[in-house]
Amino acid sequence: MVKKILLLGSGELGKEFVIAAKRKGQYVIACDSYAGAPAMQVADEFEVFSMLDGDALDAVVAKHNPDIIVPEIEAIRTERLYDFEKRGIQVVPSAKAVNYTMNRKAIRDLAAIELGLKTAKYFYAKSLEELKEAAEKVGFPCVVKPLMSSSGKGQSVVKSADELEKAWIYGCEGSRGDIKELIIEEFIKFDSEITLLTVTQQNGPTLFCPPIGHVQISGDYRESFQPAPIRADHLEEAQRMAASVTEALSGAGIWGVEFFLSNENGVYFSELSPRPHDTGMVTLAGTQNLSEFELHCRAVLGLPIPEIKQERYGASAVILSPIASKEAPRYKGLEEVCKFTNTYLRIFGKPFTKVNRRMGVVVSYAPNGSDINALRDKCKAAASKVEVY
Repeated sequence: MVKKILLLGSGELGKEFVIAAKRKGQYVIACDSYAGAPAMQVADEFEVFSMLDGDALDAVVAKHNPDIIVPEIEAIRTERLYDFEKRGIQVVPSAKAVNYTMNRKAIRDLAAIELGLKTAKYFYAKSLEELKEAAEKVGFPCVVKPLMSSSGKGQSVVKSADELEKAWIYGCEGSRGDIKELIIEEFIKFDSEITLLTVTQQNGPTLFCPPIGHVQISGDYRESFQPAPIRADHLEEAQRMAASVTEALSGAGIWGVEFFLSNENGVYFSELSPRPHDTGMVTLAGTQNLSEFELHCRAVLGLPIPEIKQERYGASAVILSPIASKEAPRYKGLEEVCKFTNTYLRIFGKPFTKVNRRMGVVVSYAPNGSDINALRDKCKAAASKVEVY
């Protein structure tokens, strides 16, 4: 049966989801705040408006009368999703899940207080004075983040009290929506960090992808690799935590659940995204029998997912823009990337650039059992050949 899907957010993750949905014969309307966004280029229709404008969001939903609403970004008037859900529209994974996970306060309290998952020590601050008081309790270094943001915007590591005012200003400026409250948390001395892609189904068991290792700079993804080396007991604990929190939030879809791993102190729950995860773009290298986008699409549509199986090792490395320009970006070095074996280039098609904006990704693969670090180096070397200008 053909479903009408309203996609809220049309970035590179949304684009791959649309491709997966179109391959299943679905009808997709892609929405974003600017024209020409990546997912709009492959969707059936598109709408340009601010999804933080609740009235505009209501109008688009009324116009298209979708069967399914799939949020892809944080900047949405998420409380309206409850109303849509009550009217019989499927919200992915659920209105509760989107509302909780779009706000670090809600998801952190759910994980730490209600579910008892191990997290970093944390406090909230609505003013610079409250931030200073919280920093005394947490100690230095500490991490300061907006309650609502993405891709590391507004996030900083604070090493001393002298840096708190700067962190407060930066955090508020990087906040999405109209929430001006920050979370301050202890800096976990971790040995590695992973994304555990978790799939919840309408009529099937919760499934887990092989763990994905990732490297972030200022909270933003730069590279990922699958599978990440992880102790068996740590993987078991991460899967238990992921199953617990996704069950509490309810709904069907793929979730990017992030963890810190410490050989000394175990597994810490970090964050959760109720949608395909940027680090999961490594699955575009064919690391699994089903990519994260195909898994999300199947879960959303209620189609069976009999198993998730690792097919080969993979690595991803991002292509960043060094410039900001309203002109259409141009690229050099594409032919150099194509000289690398077992390597794919994905330019997202964003119509303008910002400094450090993610404009594409390179993914590489190798047989199971290969040297994962050598594969990562190869992938990063290939991505470094591309110049955005």
